[in-house]
Amino acid sequence: MADTEVSTAPAETVPAVLETGEEKAKTGISTATRRRNKVNHARHSKRFLDLEKSLSRVSVHEPMAALNLIKTLSTAKFNETIEVAINLGVDPRHGDQMVRGTTSLPHGTGKSRVVWVFARGDKAADASAAGADLVGAEDLLERIQKDGGANCDILVATPDMMPLVGRLGQILKAKMPNPKAGTVSPNIAQVVRDIKAATRAEYRVDKNGIIHAAIGKADFTAEQLSENFAALVSALVKAKPSSSKGKYLRKVSLTSTMGPSLALDLLEVQKIADRG
Repeated sequence: MADTEVSTAPAETVPAVLETGEEKAKTGISTATRRRNKVNHARHSKRFLDLEKSLSRVSVHEPMAALNLIKTLSTAKFNETIEVAINLGVDPRHGDQMVRGTTSLPHGTGKSRVVWVFARGDKAADASAAGADLVGAEDLLERIQKDGGANCDILVATPDMMPLVGRLGQILKAKMPNPKAGTVSPNIAQVVRDIKAATRAEYRVDKNGIIHAAIGKADFTAEQLSENFAALVSALVKAKPSSSKGKYLRKVSLTSTMGPSLALDLLEVQKIADRG
């Protein structure tokens, strides 16, 4: 996370490593020395640390104020992505508490992605017309097997293709098309259009019960980011598993790609979710 603290662990905590002539010859510095230097090296740039120092002592922020502030903190030399991390009151180890799905963001994420499609016949033609980067069936399966993976951002498929795609389970892993993620659909053209237009946002809780998702770019207006944030939070609340007990939204943080994070006021976030 962006708010990781600077490590000040003493050199004594570094395990002893035998220094060999070969190791010194490669870099002029032994492995043990390199590890000591890494431990004592700041994990963030001076720019980041200066931004962090500029923040007020306010512990939590009202969402709109945080969005305005995060834009001013996005000072990298590229258009940073604005991301949200939401800690949910679920235990992903239980299948009935897995939170996963997609939602449409009113203003998109600002990032176009490479899409490959498993489809045949008219569906394949529809996918190509919608802007898919690569469409195929057995030929696409052979390519993925040969390459040892799919060099794309998202892989989607029509339902009739899943018996074929299922053979790639061990290779595709997280990229495997899944109905819950909306990447298996009979309306393949619409799915491709949504993804290519960057209006489609996917969310999936990790092993720690946290959702990480992009809600736009630093050059979006605060109002656009706010509407995207509201759409995501509303979708997550609607996706709350019935088996989840107690507090559902436990912590919400906002950050940019290269900036510090801001904690949001949970009461205000809940109000936004309720309005959705």
